[in-house]
Amino acid sequence: MDEDRLTCESDKTVVCLRGITKRFPGVLANDHVDFQLQSGEIHALLGENGAGKSTLVKILYGFYHADAGEILVHGRPVHIRSPRDARALGLGMVFQGFTLIPAMTVAENVALFQAELPRFFSPRELEQSIRAASDQYGLALDPKAPVWQLSIGEQQRVELLKLLLAGARILIFDEPTKVLVPHEVEALFRVFESLRAQGFSIIFITHKLREALSCADRITVMRQGRVVGTLLARAATEESLLHMMFGEKLPEITRSPGSRAPGEVVLELRDVCTRPVGTAPALDHVNLKVRAGEIVGIAGVSGNGQRELGDVVLGLLRIVRGKKFFLGQDATSWSPRQLVRRGIAFVPEDPLSMAVVPGFSTLENFALMDLQAFSKFLGTVMNWGKVRTFFREGFTKLGLSPLPEPVRASTLSGGNLQRLTLVRELSRPYHLVVGLYPTRGLDVRSANAVRQAFLVAREQGKGVLLISEDLQELFSLCDRVLVIFRGRIVGEFRPEEADLTEVGRLMTGAGVLHGS
Repeated sequence: MDEDRLTCESDKTVVCLRGITKRFPGVLANDHVDFQLQSGEIHALLGENGAGKSTLVKILYGFYHADAGEILVHGRPVHIRSPRDARALGLGMVFQGFTLIPAMTVAENVALFQAELPRFFSPRELEQSIRAASDQYGLALDPKAPVWQLSIGEQQRVELLKLLLAGARILIFDEPTKVLVPHEVEALFRVFESLRAQGFSIIFITHKLREALSCADRITVMRQGRVVGTLLARAATEESLLHMMFGEKLPEITRSPGSRAPGEVVLELRDVCTRPVGTAPALDHVNLKVRAGEIVGIAGVSGNGQRELGDVVLGLLRIVRGKKFFLGQDATSWSPRQLVRRGIAFVPEDPLSMAVVPGFSTLENFALMDLQAFSKFLGTVMNWGKVRTFFREGFTKLGLSPLPEPVRASTLSGGNLQRLTLVRELSRPYHLVVGLYPTRGLDVRSANAVRQAFLVAREQGKGVLLISEDLQELFSLCDRVLVIFRGRIVGEFRPEEADLTEVGRLMTGAGVLHGS
């Protein structure tokens, strides 16, 4: 701990947590945690996925109840039984998942959140309040704009505006940059600085070292449910924080020349076109090949057709022109179930909504890999012994520690959910794995586990299609990188020959690669 750390009785300490302990079935999420937030500071809560960060702040916000420990706000012990109690104390929290109604305007969403709003109020006065607050805190929001038309970054600002107009002075952000592109992250940090200058206190949960170092005043590091230490950001380095987070030096994951040349074409898109869906662009004459034993990356700024490309490969989006081939067969009209059975594995960015059943245990979710293979007596009984054997072997093959078998998926961290999905998808026979932003929101170690698994798949002669916005990740792993802009493939690069400036220009539509 740093020597400047204040006591809970200090006038500058607005929040103090003492001995907070929280258990879930099979998991000790918080183990006698102490934490303090000072007035007018940005305090980063740093740690790998599953370290207990989100659980701790959800206890502070009344979403969970601690099994032991106490909470002090402005020096007074308080009992926070619900988010309503927290808001009454001036606390506000922006969750990873937003709670906005897309069909309503910014002003209408803000109005629904205001507890003290009179039964009959002036919409014009509310809009004026929103514009004033928007200007004051640098939020740049139009109160009349429908939420469905807003970018993710703008929707996040609406969530923050709801809290500010409700009187919150202590703000909690749970992994706020997970859903943002780089320029939106920069805009968020400018908002942080504006809020700090006006006396707000901010808890900022992250697992990204550079973000914590760039915007925080102090950093508290958690590991395995405990606080490892708190230090001033100006005294911290990436190396010191990594050591506190993991207690070890993490190996760098980089692509090396394969032991074999790329083999037969596993996946081919030939002149593929789709219809636009909502505000998303249509794919426009996309041509793509992925061979056995190679990793092909797709780079692009969010919203330029990457997700639609992944949906086409997985059979979730209909092709209106062109053809899709898998293992040499025309798969244009194959259903997702057919593609999975023929050997496509999928690692998504959000396993909780796209890959697992929240109420099922880790073992039950793993069994979904192949219910027929794991059943006996004509499918009337599950062979849980067989499931358990495959479950443990799957983690061992990927060099990962097995997850507790009875734990519900809904209680797992993002990193552990991704590990579960990765092990399940790569434990069954497959020829191609599609990664759709698979490391977004993961800490260093979890992201490395995903990347290493893709490299192992490549070495085993599998095809890998990696869709990511992280250029460093793409160029360290991929054999070829294709750039997509407004639904079209506008360039192709080999990492060893790439000019990142040219890649960036193509991603933003500022340049065209001649002869591609």
